[in-house]
Amino acid sequence: MARVKEDHKIGYTFFKTLLGILFMSYYRPKIINKKVIPKDGPIIVCGNHIHLYDQCLPILSTRRMLHYMAKKEYFDGKKAWFFKASGCISVNRSIHDSDAKEKALEVLNNGWGLGIFPEGTRNKTDAVLLPFKMGAVSMAQKTGATIVPYAITGKYKFWNNKLTCTFLEPFKVGPDDDLEKANEKLRNMIYEVVEKSR
Repeated sequence: MARVKEDHKIGYTFFKTLLGILFMSYYRPKIINKKVIPKDGPIIVCGNHIHLYDQCLPILSTRRMLHYMAKKEYFDGKKAWFFKASGCISVNRSIHDSDAKEKALEVLNNGWGLGIFPEGTRNKTDAVLLPFKMGAVSMAQKTGATIVPYAITGKYKFWNNKLTCTFLEPFKVGPDDDLEKANEKLRNMIYEVVEKSR
């Protein structure tokens, strides 16, 4: 479906291969049901956010490039080159960042893969999940993208940590679907898996 070459694909592939080997060797995560990730067409990969490395699990679960939306602060420091080379989209969370949204929509309209944390930030509370923002379901409705939910459970510790990424049944948000209900569906799917693991 995509006819335009993805920016930063070379850098993304290089870092995915190099760092992926280290990540998988150190954490030894279990990845469940990755076969449900569509091999083509626009997708929005959505999951809970508990650790800085959460995006690594979906990235290492598919051959597709995933353009993750990341907070602007990552692009202001010494590691900015890494996030840019990895194809991330900078998001200024202090404002309604229309530029970031446009870039994300462009990714989807080109038939590519987008990664979003609907909670908006890492969950450092005792709650199973933080409230979900509407961005994922809204963009899915506008672009016809398939939402691919996943749930991360376990700990980011060396080896015996039960670190697991479980992919759930993908779904679409139709043009006439209620966005609040779609967002609730997404959250409930992830909530159920995370809650059972506690």
